[in-house]
Amino acid sequence: MLKTFQLNDGKLTACTQECSQLYVYINPDEQEKTYLTTELGIDEHTLNSSLDPEEVGRVEFEANHLATIIKKPKKYSSKDNFIFRISSIGLFLFPDKLILIFNDEDLIWESRIFSKMHSIRDIFIRIIFSCVVHFEEHLKVIRKISEEIEQEINQAVSNKDLMHMFKLSKSLVYYVDAINSNSKVIERLKMNSGKLAFDQDVNEFLDDLIIESSQCYQQAVSYLEVLSGMTDAWASIINNNLNIRLKRLTVVSICIMTPTFIVSLFSMNVELPLPQHGSLLSFWLVTGMAFVSVVGLLLVGYFKKL
Repeated sequence: MLKTFQLNDGKLTACTQECSQLYVYINPDEQEKTYLTTELGIDEHTLNSSLDPEEVGRVEFEANHLATIIKKPKKYSSKDNFIFRISSIGLFLFPDKLILIFNDEDLIWESRIFSKMHSIRDIFIRIIFSCVVHFEEHLKVIRKISEEIEQEINQAVSNKDLMHMFKLSKSLVYYVDAINSNSKVIERLKMNSGKLAFDQDVNEFLDDLIIESSQCYQQAVSYLEVLSGMTDAWASIINNNLNIRLKRLTVVSICIMTPTFIVSLFSMNVELPLPQHGSLLSFWLVTGMAFVSVVGLLLVGYFKKL
C-alpha cells in the first residue's frame, strides 16, 4: 500500500504522487517491489531487509540515494502476552524525495515530532527521532508493568507472574540491541553529514538525537539489570522457602518416626522387663516415652531453628 505526502507549512499533508516528497510503502506487494528495485535502483536485499524484523540497523551509500535501516518497536497487543516485539524501517533518501518502507504499521504524522520541517532531510531525521521516542515510551510501559507484577508477586508468588517477568526481561534484551543499533546508525549519519549535505540545523538536531538515543540506551540497560536482578532474587527466595519447608517436613517426619519406633519396639512378641499382664503401667510407660521423644525432638528443632 502506498501513501504520499508533501511538506506544507512545516507539516506533512497527504497529496497525489505528482507533487509528493514522501512515499510511504506499507507492506509493498510484488509489483511495488519490482518498481522500487528496477525504476528507482533500490537494492533488492536492502528492500527485503526493510521488512525483516531481525535485520540489524545500518547505513549504505548507493549511487543515487542513501539507504538506511532503522529499528522501531512494534505496537503492543494483548495477544503478545508480555512480549514486546521490534520491526524494521527502510529509509531511502534521494535528492528530491524520501521513500519509507516498513511492514505492517504506520507512523503518526500528526504528532509534534513531525512539525516545523523544511526539507526532506528534516523528514528523514524526524522519522529516526520518532523511533527513539517510541522506544522511550515503551520503556515506560515496561517499567509500569514490571511494578504491577512485582506487587502481585509480593502478595503471592505464582509461576505465571515469574514467566511474565522473564518475558519482559527477554523483550528488554531485544530492545537494548535495537536501541544500540539505532545509535550506531545515528552516529554514522553524523560522521557523514558533510557527504549528505546536511545543513547546520540538521547537524544540531543530529547532536541532540545522539544524546537522546544514548540516554534511551542507558535507560533500557538499567531496566534490564533491575528486572534481571529482581527475577534472580525472586528465584532465590523461592528456593530458600522450599528449603525451609523441606527442613520442617523432615523434622515432622522424624517426630512421627521416633514414637512409632518406640511403640513398635515394645509391641514385639518377646519377653520385656515390664509387667505383661494385669497392669496398665506398661501402656502408660511406653506412651510416656513416645511423648517425651516427640517433645525432645521439637525442642531440639526449636533451639536449632530448623
